[in-house]
Amino acid sequence: MSSHPLLPIIGEPRPERSDAARNRAALLEAATRLIEHCGIEGVTMEAVAAEAGVGKGTVFRRFHSREGLMAALLDHSEADWQAQVMGGPPPLGPGAPPMERLLAFGNSRMETNLRHADLIRAAGRAGARSYAAYSFVATHTRYLLGELGVRGDIALLAIALMAPIESSILEQQVKIEQIDLDRIRSGWADLARRIVENPGDEGER
Repeated sequence: MSSHPLLPIIGEPRPERSDAARNRAALLEAATRLIEHCGIEGVTMEAVAAEAGVGKGTVFRRFHSREGLMAALLDHSEADWQAQVMGGPPPLGPGAPPMERLLAFGNSRMETNLRHADLIRAAGRAGARSYAAYSFVATHTRYLLGELGVRGDIALLAIALMAPIESSILEQQVKIEQIDLDRIRSGWADLARRIVENPGDEGER
């Protein structure tokens, strides 16, 4: 497992009763099933309640709003993805050479951001990527660049790698500009290799 510190997606979770945790999981599972069958637009608080076999008030008490429900689904997805990075099989998880891990990390983040683009929008402000989620991606990217011996301002170089795989940019390229995803993957890998192969100047790490 990586030895670098990784920040949690939504901070330390507050203690939750086992029955409350089960109810929350059941509601999220119900919402996930609805997304798979009906798409994001088909997911309402009423529909989730019916799918889970509870009253609508239960869903509102747990998530407060549809945006809050979407944000919880997004956090759940982020936590699962983070777990794969931290302890899943290589090359995304530990055990592969750092360059392989970096390329796998970028490809996986692209796929995740595109897959959840509708969910990110539906979550609105409630689902805006939290600082903890951003810090996780940034910290892991900086760690891998350090493992690869990259010099210069690693913090800014990491941002240069992260920016092209953000959801809004990917959607613009794939859905509006009709750029093939394989071309984006190749371009991102080329950028990563240029950063790694360019010695640069000594700077902050």
